[in-house]
Amino acid sequence: MPLLLGIRHHGPGSARAVRAALEARQPRALLVEGPPEADGIVALAGDEAMRPPVALLAHALDEPGRAAFWPLAAFSPEWVAIRWALAYGVPVRFIDLPAAHALALAGEGGDARTSEDDGKPGREDPEDGAAQGDGEALRVDPLAALAEAAGYDDAERWWEDVIEHREARAGSDPYAPFAVLGEAMAALREKHGSEGIQPADEAGGGHRRDRDQVREAHMRLRLRDAVREFGPGDVAVVCGAWHVPALAAKAKVADDRQSLRGLPKVKAEITWVPWTHRRLARRSGYGAGITSPGWYEHLFASPDRVVERWMTKVARLLRAEDYGISSAHVIEAVRLADSLAAMRGRPLAGLTETVDATRAVMCEGSDVPLALVRDKLVVGEVLGEVPEGAPAVPLQRDLARQQRTLRLKPEASERELELDLRKETDSARSRLLHRLRLLDIDWAVPARARTGSTGTFRESWRLCWEPELSVRTAEAGVWGTTVEGAATAKAVSRATEATVLAEVTALAESCLLAELPDALRVVMRALADRAALDADVGRLAEALPALVRSLRYGNVRGTDSAALTEVALGLAERVCVGLPPACSGLDADGAARMRDRIDAVHQSMALLAQACAEPSGVPAGTSTVPGRRAAGDAAGGVQSRWRGVLRKLASRDRIPGLVRGRCVRLLLDDAQLAQAEAGRLMGLALSPGTSPPEAAAWIEGFLAGGGMLLVHDERLLALVDGWLSSVPGEAFTDVLPLLRRTFAGFDSGVRRTVGELVRRGGLSTAADAGGAHNGPGGAGSSLPPLRPVRPGFGYGLDEARADAVLPTLRLLLGQAVRADHTTEQEEAPL
Repeated sequence: MPLLLGIRHHGPGSARAVRAALEARQPRALLVEGPPEADGIVALAGDEAMRPPVALLAHALDEPGRAAFWPLAAFSPEWVAIRWALAYGVPVRFIDLPAAHALALAGEGGDARTSEDDGKPGREDPEDGAAQGDGEALRVDPLAALAEAAGYDDAERWWEDVIEHREARAGSDPYAPFAVLGEAMAALREKHGSEGIQPADEAGGGHRRDRDQVREAHMRLRLRDAVREFGPGDVAVVCGAWHVPALAAKAKVADDRQSLRGLPKVKAEITWVPWTHRRLARRSGYGAGITSPGWYEHLFASPDRVVERWMTKVARLLRAEDYGISSAHVIEAVRLADSLAAMRGRPLAGLTETVDATRAVMCEGSDVPLALVRDKLVVGEVLGEVPEGAPAVPLQRDLARQQRTLRLKPEASERELELDLRKETDSARSRLLHRLRLLDIDWAVPARARTGSTGTFRESWRLCWEPELSVRTAEAGVWGTTVEGAATAKAVSRATEATVLAEVTALAESCLLAELPDALRVVMRALADRAALDADVGRLAEALPALVRSLRYGNVRGTDSAALTEVALGLAERVCVGLPPACSGLDADGAARMRDRIDAVHQSMALLAQACAEPSGVPAGTSTVPGRRAAGDAAGGVQSRWRGVLRKLASRDRIPGLVRGRCVRLLLDDAQLAQAEAGRLMGLALSPGTSPPEAAAWIEGFLAGGGMLLVHDERLLALVDGWLSSVPGEAFTDVLPLLRRTFAGFDSGVRRTVGELVRRGGLSTAADAGGAHNGPGGAGSSLPPLRPVRPGFGYGLDEARADAVLPTLRLLLGQAVRADHTTEQEEAPL
């Protein structure tokens, strides 16, 4: 009889038992549950460069996005069996349903299996019980059923006690564990076997086909072929324990062949790809997963003193994170874990006991460091490796080559990457990462730069390699054989299909960041066409920021962006012309959206003038000074015109208060509006003739983004305080939500300071401040005349206190600071 080794996928106890059984039987052929297409690449598992966890990846040739994984870890019984067979020269064959059929069946159900679904199309596991396929069915968990029968409430703990910790109880018979597990599965199948998943086969006239039975029929056929070739006693089968009774049962060959007749089929390719422990965890969505792959790897690799070695790992991790862990902590944690196991009647301390002991001794009862232990050790951040000879699409090979050249090794753990675009290597890294984002291969995502500025020489990225990115890479291979070629082709396709102006401007920005000149020419033509035809000011305002960022980044990277400058200037002119009419008659939601657009356009105007004033990366010897000067003059004119638009919006009564207040604040922050004029406009907005909701909206627009202005300018604070005190009681309920939303955006220190100023009293009223009509220090004002102050300083500047910091500034800056607060440089420019 063939040796049927029923295992738990990714079970270290099963892995050790499989190795012992193979050593005892020494079969001449090994059959493993998996796609037969992998027979041609199974030899790569013996390569020294192959480091688990890895996975077999199969995808449809014409539709790479339809893919499936078969993950294997170092402690997976299948992996141990394969490595044993390759070491002894024993042929390995996979006997599960071919991936060509499995992918086609998944596609019929409208659900192509990926790592986020089952990981193995139609594959069942001892812990899952029913074949994982399409359709709705009752799932039976054999481990949970056996654990419940044994009086356990946790299937994982039962498995540890019965298999992981009591393996030696099998005595000298290496086959006993498999015989017992096979009998248990036979009893469970007899009770639950008829409740498997029954997906409808739409291609077969609507009849129903048990996918579980189809898979097992194919396994029996492959098993018969091996038995005829090598003999029944020389064949070993490693498969999920749930399948063992079906393989041992007698079935007619004609019935098995009939079950496979007429199955749909697609052309499929298969290869090895890296996998991660995080993706083996059940919480990641992989159906055949386990809760603690890092712990299981430790169980499999540790020859003795499992708990002591584990606690040593925990101590090393916590010490690296600056936790004060001593050897005494390790000793006490081991003792506590052993004591807990004895109290709970367990043969040895398992994961539950080690976690409880770690929390109590090393983490002092806190779950914060314990979460770190779970992520780094219990689950783990291991990323496997595959040899270069593994089959791959050309795009994958080009990506791997660039990763090696740029020293960007894929890692399972998340890490930050800071790039200085003035360095050649960092600039090349930036190009690669932006091109991958164009291809929807999100290996790296932009992070918030430490400088917090836009258009600088620095970029921040957050990198984390996930196994499904291998599928994305294969899917992106339809666009080209290299990263640059594929990104160019996809950008051109998106430019021709885009219908919204903002999409095209964002695409232009991406092409500049990725340095794709061929694609940029096509995108610019599409951008000019869309901008000329689009008359919606809102969409133009949304498109301008991305366009200006593109212009700014183009300058940073030393690329010529003259065409982009021309389009950006034209778009800015159209925004200036069309914005005032577009702001009239807006409701509350429309005013809020328009305020956000005005903020973005305001920043873009300043960047546009700055970008046009800087030299672009035109090749040396090319005369561009007149064109650059003209662009700079045009940008300066647009910025002046934009400020005029803000003044117009700030003074029109038909404009919503939210927009008017925001325009006043933008002009005040840019020193384009005098403090007295700002007070006058606020006084008008808060006058008794203005409805309280409209006045509250004006305040919200004016104070959005921070309330330090109220801290440093008592006149404006007095205006707000006086208006709020005069709001009638019946209107206060309507005003309060707007004010709460406004002041909730302030920092806690600002809110506390403003409250303290109001509590102390002594604030001048709006009339006393004279801001509404006479201006500060004018007729009718109780305040003393104001001294002239520089832009950016509030009312009542204490010059004596300001002078006190000058000696320190001299030391820090190496400059002679004159008494009039200007600086005269003594040495070379800083």
